[in-house]
Amino acid sequence: MNAIRISRAAALPLALAAAFPSSFAQTPALKETVVTATRFAEPAQSLPLGVSVVTAEEIQASGATTINEALMRILGVVGRQDFFGGGDYSLDLRGFGVTADNNQVVIVDGLRFSEADLGGTRLAGIPVESVERIEVLRGSGAVLYGEGATGGVIIITTKAGAGKDRRNSASVYAGAGTYGLRDLRANATVAGGGFSLDVSGQKRDSDNHRDNFRSETDAASVTGQWSNDWLRVGARFARDSLDTGLPGGLTAAQYAANPRQTTTPDDKASIRNERGSVFAEAQLGSWQLAADAGRRDKSLRSMNSSFPFDFDIDATNYSLRARNEAGIGGAKNVLVFGTDYAHWSREVLGAFGSTADQVSRAWYAKDDVTLAGGTRLSAGLRTERIAKSNSSALAPLADRMKAWELGASQPVGAGVTVYGRAGRSFRLANVDEFGFTAPGVALEPQTSRDVELGARWAYTGGKLEARLYRSLLENEIGFDPNAPGPFGPGANTNFDPTRRQGLELDAAHALTRELGLRINASVRQATFRSGPYAGRDLPLVPGKTLSVRADWTPGAGHRVTGGVNWVSSQHPDFDNACTVPAYTTADVRYAYQWQQLELSLGVSNLFDKKYYTQAFRCTGGVTASIFPEAGRAVTAAVRVRF
Repeated sequence: MNAIRISRAAALPLALAAAFPSSFAQTPALKETVVTATRFAEPAQSLPLGVSVVTAEEIQASGATTINEALMRILGVVGRQDFFGGGDYSLDLRGFGVTADNNQVVIVDGLRFSEADLGGTRLAGIPVESVERIEVLRGSGAVLYGEGATGGVIIITTKAGAGKDRRNSASVYAGAGTYGLRDLRANATVAGGGFSLDVSGQKRDSDNHRDNFRSETDAASVTGQWSNDWLRVGARFARDSLDTGLPGGLTAAQYAANPRQTTTPDDKASIRNERGSVFAEAQLGSWQLAADAGRRDKSLRSMNSSFPFDFDIDATNYSLRARNEAGIGGAKNVLVFGTDYAHWSREVLGAFGSTADQVSRAWYAKDDVTLAGGTRLSAGLRTERIAKSNSSALAPLADRMKAWELGASQPVGAGVTVYGRAGRSFRLANVDEFGFTAPGVALEPQTSRDVELGARWAYTGGKLEARLYRSLLENEIGFDPNAPGPFGPGANTNFDPTRRQGLELDAAHALTRELGLRINASVRQATFRSGPYAGRDLPLVPGKTLSVRADWTPGAGHRVTGGVNWVSSQHPDFDNACTVPAYTTADVRYAYQWQQLELSLGVSNLFDKKYYTQAFRCTGGVTASIFPEAGRAVTAAVRVRF
């Protein structure tokens, strides 16, 4: 493996981690982490893979208003502002840049939420107060989650979907702040006799930080369910909407002169989403069974430089899975297997309309054997038949792809586990990609050989985990502005071989009973291995990130949380001639709790840094198509619990 240099910024958390044990005697024990990234709940300590968890309490304490913001603040996940004003960001788990959305999978309450085009996954439409936890599976999740999971999987579980005992409760939140922010949220749970009803809603309006960027967002969800000691069944419905202006990108000169300005004062967009699903879980002796079935509708209506772009999406998903745990001598065997079905279709409206369709059917199995000494051995296989069509393309795509994975973990001391895994992941071009290629050129399937080594340490008062990974990709799919296209330069193509590799660190430590610290850091490389771009970085992949957060309780009812996030520079172009500068942001929030009432004051971008996360053009060595981020913003809020 090529050497990976660790900068001073990335080495900082390593030094801090080495100092953690000095305060063991005065720190409380942390709770055991249980995850569902393996499609059934189990303790994380012995897993032969890395999973990071964000809880509802951490989200609330951080002051994050969306799921995207929570992952960026708390885990330091790289995010790039989308073109809309609703608070969405394109998240990037392991350095895939502009194609990150298509190289990671999002799951919400057991069902796939990712889109099958280049439109991105809208997480900001999920009411943040309804979320129980977010799990981030680092690296390939292809065996359990299928196509496009090379970079990782984001698993979102709502409070109603967590399967915990439901109790009568309610809360109301109202916030106001800079840039005309008005944020209202409400949640309620009514439970009795095994039945429960969960309702959540949010309405968020903001002028935002640029001209023609005002947004109006609302979202609501309801879940009804019934459970006893072995069965849980229920149904969900959710909807969200966004109306926003589209301010457009800026040149470097425009950004320097006035980052608030718009270059497209008449552009606007509206997004509507509706989701409905039913679910069931059963415990039958040593067997756990689970089933989910859902339908999702999404519509976009937009005006871009006097040109309308409108489409409707329908998506249907089914998931059926089972888990069996059995003893074999002194060993424990856990077998998970299941099937997934997905049908996604899109109709682009208007004179230049088109229809696109994707159908996938998959079977998978994963077996884990834990020996008497604690050694865990894992093997998994997935086969997935995928068919895609687009009326704008010359021919459809269809293929049967396979993913596999082998893993092992070994306890080597008190609370210390080392692990490793290797596997193969894949994806086919999405419906937009194979509809815009060089004339007569068909896109080959993208495949990746993935390897990961890691170690985790759980001790009194803290946890520490480090992961070293490498993915070698063949036929990676993406847009190359220099490739011959149907109308001149620029087309989706199969890249020459590429490499993703890096080091990740997660650490959490209670320095005292009143003060906790969380650190997430990464050093990563995303480069071309051969071809005309050999040795160059892939676009929009920062080489280093660092997130440090603190949680302090100075006295009864008082809580202060805050953090610093640093992202290194990156290139928006294949030639690496332009640069998106590195940036550092800080946020802080103070909250006072008095009985059922909480008063809070939060500040984001505390030092009013001028920066941007999104830019995708390079002209004459100068970065262009810049989408500026907001300056300092203050939010005051009140929350009441009943």
